Amino acid sequence: MYEVIAIGASWGGLEAMGTLLEGIPQDLDQAIVVAQHRSPEAGRGVLEALLQRHVERPVTEPGDKELIEPGRVYVAPPDYHLLVDGGRFALSVEARVQYARPSIDVLFESVADGYRERAIGIVLTGANKDGAAGLAAIKRNGGVSIVQDPQTASRRTMPDAALEASAVDAVLPLEEIGAFLYGLCCP
Repeated sequence: MYEVIAIGASWGGLEAMGTLLEGIPQDLDQAIVVAQHRSPEAGRGVLEALLQRHVERPVTEPGDKELIEPGRVYVAPPDYHLLVDGGRFALSVEARVQYARPSIDVLFESVADGYRERAIGIVLTGANKDGAAGLAAIKRNGGVSIVQDPQTASRRTMPDAALEASAVDAVLPLEEIGAFLYGLCCP
């Protein structure tokens, strides 16, 4: 039984994330945790409000030590790494990874360690290699790895890097990822 769906996106990610969230059936009960590259000066609450337009489940920025609850979408705050630890979130201001904070790799690696075979990782559009190592860690620890079809990405560098880093379970256009998740999580 999968418990967490971790999603990473960068350049073009807002549009991609909106499309993906719209395609995820409401009966999926897993917590969805998002690391989206954005400026450290990005206003708090802005990304959540934009994503909330695409999904009925609550979209929030988690606080440090906040309990991870099913049926919610959590978005990494600007200029913080978001990690999971023992069913709770942890926020970090450690050094940037792949020039980013929040880093997709940091989130994915913590999900891989904490949830192992109960994790699903998804790499979407982006212009650097962040997320590739973390998605490989999710796969290596028994979780499911999904990559947006690079031909459908605004910037294909991140999906291509993820495909080069390890074998993945699925390469799909955004519009098909929701149905794939439904098949995994609601058999």
